[in-house]
Amino acid sequence: MAETGLPSGWEVRHSNSKNLPYYFNSISKESRWEPPANTDTEKLKVYMATNHSGPAAADRFGAGGQTEGKIRASHLLIKHRDSRRPSSWRESDITRSKSEAIEILRGHQKRIQSGQVSLGNIAMSESDCSSARKGGDLGFFGRNEMQAEFEQAAFALKVGEVSDIVETASGVHLIERVQ
Repeated sequence: MAETGLPSGWEVRHSNSKNLPYYFNSISKESRWEPPANTDTEKLKVYMATNHSGPAAADRFGAGGQTEGKIRASHLLIKHRDSRRPSSWRESDITRSKSEAIEILRGHQKRIQSGQVSLGNIAMSESDCSSARKGGDLGFFGRNEMQAEFEQAAFALKVGEVSDIVETASGVHLIERVQ
């Protein structure tokens, strides 16, 4: 395993069409969005945070179409064993309790509130959502496109504001209204 934490033959590449990182096996020519089996996820998190994050992340995802009545938000998701799908790109089998997930998120929340780090930068390495590779950016969405609790919290935020912890069937979130 190299500095990426990926098994032999695997590397991180960048999709020009989706403007996202993906995983490619130079031996089998397989490509995939999720890390392959036997990945050292701790090394991968460090590698992705170092090489696939930064201030340009927010600029890479433009509106691309009609946005009237829609907002744009980013989020940081921490799943727990009772989540709708208790697995992610970070962990194949999530066993933490909901209270443990909330404690993890509270720690991230304190760092964001202190100005130490942005939600997007934490999301790149710590979010259990596949949007992590986009700094948690979910793009534009309107009413009735997200889970009710998530939507209600996101639409209540002012641009630049970060929510308190929001619980949904997916797990626990911090949400930042981007536009």
